[in-house]
Formats: sequence, structure tokens, C-alpha cells
Amino acid sequence: MQVHLIDGTYELFRYHFAPGGGHLTSDGTEVGATRGVLRSMLSMVRNDGVTHIAVATDSVIESWRNDLYEGYKNGEGVPPELLAQFPLIEEGLELAGFTVWPMVEYEADDGLAAGAAMAASDPRVERVFICTPDKDLAQCVTSDGRVVQFDRRQQIVRDEAGVLEKWGVKPASIPDYLALVGDTADGFPGLKGWGAKSTATLLHRYDHLENIPADPAEWDVKVRSAAKLGETLVENVEDAFLFRRIATVDIEGPKVGDVDSLFYTGPEPGFEAFCERIDGQSLL
Repeated sequence: MQVHLIDGTYELFRYHFAPGGGHLTSDGTEVGATRGVLRSMLSMVRNDGVTHIAVATDSVIESWRNDLYEGYKNGEGVPPELLAQFPLIEEGLELAGFTVWPMVEYEADDGLAAGAAMAASDPRVERVFICTPDKDLAQCVTSDGRVVQFDRRQQIVRDEAGVLEKWGVKPASIPDYLALVGDTADGFPGLKGWGAKSTATLLHRYDHLENIPADPAEWDVKVRSAAKLGETLVENVEDAFLFRRIATVDIEGPKVGDVDSLFYTGPEPGFEAFCERIDGQSLL
């Protein structure tokens, strides 16, 4: 069997900001993104033959990472009409019959990572597709090809070789990569001067932060401004380790059940009424 794990928050943002993606009900409630996500998920089981599927969502934007770093993302700047659809999409997905992992203390990324680890541990599972283009989840891709990343919008599947081609590092080095270059979407800056090219060059050689020699003279790969980069890393190594911790997904905390719980069996009672609320009768 194959398992598909969906980043529900990413999908909600994608459909909200898509051209013409909005839709107001008669009482003025914005539901466009919710309709778009539901239509997409139903298409996966109706048209793509997906049988085992789960959707991880951020019930709230803040998580355990906010306790570690004050500047971490907290939802500022997210349109209120989009925030209002966070609980709506969870309700709709559950009524549509999908397994939903609503994250509160953790993030959707953690739920997806935990789900991928759970599914990959089941010998019946041939392949796990983590459906998001987010580079954070690239760290979950496995060398045996059983866990891959799937960008549904561009129809690109990335195995370990694909991750290396895209970001210049192996999946296990993705948290180290993000620690150095930063992640503006998540709200941590990385280290000054460390760009994508120099970071990828060093991590492709040394894999992890602690393996990079403190003295740039000992580096056996060439990068520009090596002396300055080495000095910055030594002076800010604790920040680098903190950012890596933030960028590392938690596969132990989220509760994701087992593979059998992901089998799609169809809508629940109440789905028809929900569709009427969001002017989504075509979803039926």
C-alpha cells in the first residue's frame, strides 16, 4: 500500500492566496480556501486512487518552538479571514471522512514527520508520500526511497537524490542547513553571511554543524569568505544549535495512530449539511 500525508496548513494558505480562490457565503463568511482544500483532497481519493491518507493541520500557529525562540512565527500578519478557516477546514475534513491530525503543542510538520515514521515502520507500506514542497520536511526523506516528498502542485517527487539536487545536502543535513541559512517563513535568521551555496558546500562535506572544523584552514572544500564564515560560526555556534533544534521535526510527540486508521471509507453524517454551509454542494 501507499500512504499520502498532507500538509493541511500549506494547502489552506495555497488556496487562500490562489487567484480567484476566495468565496463569501451569503452571511459574509470567507470559505474559499476550505472549499479548495476539500475539493483537492476528495480528488485524491476519487481520481488518483489514494486509499490511505491523513491531513496534519495547525490548530494554532504557536507551538513548543515559541518557548525556545522569541522571534519564532506566531501568526502575526496572517489575514483574519484565513485564520478563521483553521477550525473550519478541520471540521470539513473530518466530516469528509479524512483522518485529521490537528496540532496544538506541536506543528503540522511534526505531525507529518511522526506519521511518516509510523507508516514507514509498517512492512505493508511500500511508499510514504509527504505532500508538501516545504524544505523542512525534506529531512524525513529516507535513503531507501520508502519516504519521499511530493510537491503536488508541480508534480515533483523527491527522493534522497532529489533532495540533494534541490538543496545541495542530504535529508539528514536539512536542519543544519536551515540553522545556518535561516528560515524567514518560520522567523529565525540563521547566521550572518551564511548563504545557500557556502552552506550546502560545507554540509555536503561535513554533514552536521559539529563536524565542521572550527578553523577554516582545516576545511578541505573551497567556499568564499571562509575566514569570515568560520569566525561567525564560532562566535554564534550556540545560536546555530538552537536554530537546528527549532528546524528539527519531532517524531515522538504527536499522536498519529496506525496505518489502518488512515484508510479512507467515505464521508461522515453531517457532510452534506457542511457542504451547504460553505456553498459546496458540488463537493458531494
